[in-house]
Amino acid sequence: MHPTAAADALVDPRHPFAAHLRHVAGLGQHRPWTPDDGPLPALYLSHGAPPLFEDAAWMRELAAWARALPRPRAVLIVSAHWESDSLGITSTVPTELVYDFGGFDPMYSRMRYDTPESGELARQLLAVLPEAAHVYEHRGRGLDHGAWVPLKVMYPEADVPVLQLSLPTHDTATLLALGERLRPLREQGVLVVGSGFMTHGLPYLTREMLGGAVPGWSADFDAWAADALARGDVEELARFRLRAPGLRYAHPTVEHFTPLFVTLGAATDPTAGVTTAIDGFFIGLAKRSFQVA
Repeated sequence: MHPTAAADALVDPRHPFAAHLRHVAGLGQHRPWTPDDGPLPALYLSHGAPPLFEDAAWMRELAAWARALPRPRAVLIVSAHWESDSLGITSTVPTELVYDFGGFDPMYSRMRYDTPESGELARQLLAVLPEAAHVYEHRGRGLDHGAWVPLKVMYPEADVPVLQLSLPTHDTATLLALGERLRPLREQGVLVVGSGFMTHGLPYLTREMLGGAVPGWSADFDAWAADALARGDVEELARFRLRAPGLRYAHPTVEHFTPLFVTLGAATDPTAGVTTAIDGFFIGLAKRSFQVA
């Protein structure tokens, strides 16, 4: 049995994630991407920590989104949880996941996501980056939860090669340019993903938010972003430090917002507006997620 499937078999059958696995298995084969499909979109997704595995509705949304697209040949993902001054990639030979969280059920630190070897994807990536770019492969680093948690929901069979690219800066122009470099990968069946969270004010969570209340700072920031994204107003989004309402609370640090600019940069036309796949809130935080053509 595949190691990922073997670990998943140990999940209590009453757990929402076990029910999700049964749901996805009932959907049948996921049609693979072919060149006739044209370029895959690029995604920005709000990823959630392990409690995502307890949210049946959110998992259904992510799975439906994945199934609305052909199964990619590979996934290249930039996560809020790996920042570095220079570009790095995770090991091309699958290694242990990064369990970069705490305070949750120990079962989540026993989960696995053993995807295929990703050396070909690494070669494709290097081919589209500038010759002067120095990309270091971190042989001992696996996927962090900003990558493997949502992908385990979207592609639970772990049959798609995945490579994680570090987030090298929060300068929006640089991230847009990086995304533009990644654009040709979409034509090769690679799903380019920026993984963050549309609002991420964890220091300001309250008991009311845990009960479902949405604070004004989260709703206001999300509405501002939704409007700018719908209009394709990249300049407005890039000025988020000056323009976004509730920024101090919605993003006390900005690493969960800035992967969005990699996604927009990978769009054929970043000013064309986005297609929203998921909206709404989770413990008061905006889980808005979208795709660009």
